Amino acid sequence: MSQEVTVEMKLRALYDLQLIDSRIDKIKAIRGDLPLEVQDLEDEIEGLHTRVDKLKNEISELENDIKAKKIFIKSCLDKITKYKEQQKNVRNNREFEAISREIDYQELEIQLAEKRMKEAKSRIENKNAQIATAEEKIKELSNHLDFKKQELESIMSETAKEEELLKKKSEEFASLIEPRLLAAYRRIRERMKNGLAVVPVERGASMGSFFTIPPQRQLEIQSRKKIIIDEHSGRILVDSDLAREEEEKINHLISSVL
Repeated sequence: MSQEVTVEMKLRALYDLQLIDSRIDKIKAIRGDLPLEVQDLEDEIEGLHTRVDKLKNEISELENDIKAKKIFIKSCLDKITKYKEQQKNVRNNREFEAISREIDYQELEIQLAEKRMKEAKSRIENKNAQIATAEEKIKELSNHLDFKKQELESIMSETAKEEELLKKKSEEFASLIEPRLLAAYRRIRERMKNGLAVVPVERGASMGSFFTIPPQRQLEIQSRKKIIIDEHSGRILVDSDLAREEEEKINHLISSVL
């Protein structure tokens, strides 16, 4: 026959879970924004690499365009040479002028091609300057990223074993709490900036609160016969003796493993 789960057992399980989750919160607080900073730096560096690759592809296209223009200019010059040879054998002014117009047209094509080449070279120069700036930025950000990664890895190496144990224990304690109560605990935790969903009564008020709890209510909390919610903060309340006992238990549990 399975043992009846009393309200006191539920309160102890809830406070144990709170203690474990609070330890995990503290480890995350030590890391602070470092994981996000590392991710942001990696994303920025990746974006710059993508930009550099795009600029290099654009430069390659411009260089191919310049090569094509050079071939085109040579073709125009060959035509001009051919036309000038033809002018030596014309029979009348009309043929001479027709060939002259062809020569003029080819010379205009050369001028236009040279203009386009000059523009392309200017754009290449501009893009190379952008690449140099981006690569300098990549170098700067990479150094900053290495520093942030070392800082994060140092913190992680110090806390990894404890965090892994705490997460495992959090799952274990959560499995001991009925789903409805566990869901309520998690909802309260999400609402609280400090993540405290279960708190002890200290000096007649819930921990961190200035609102005094009526004596009769305090007696009900100490009796551990029902789960009581603080009407001011919405948090689950436990008596100080229970809190102290569970804190000693959890501290011993963690220290014996680490």
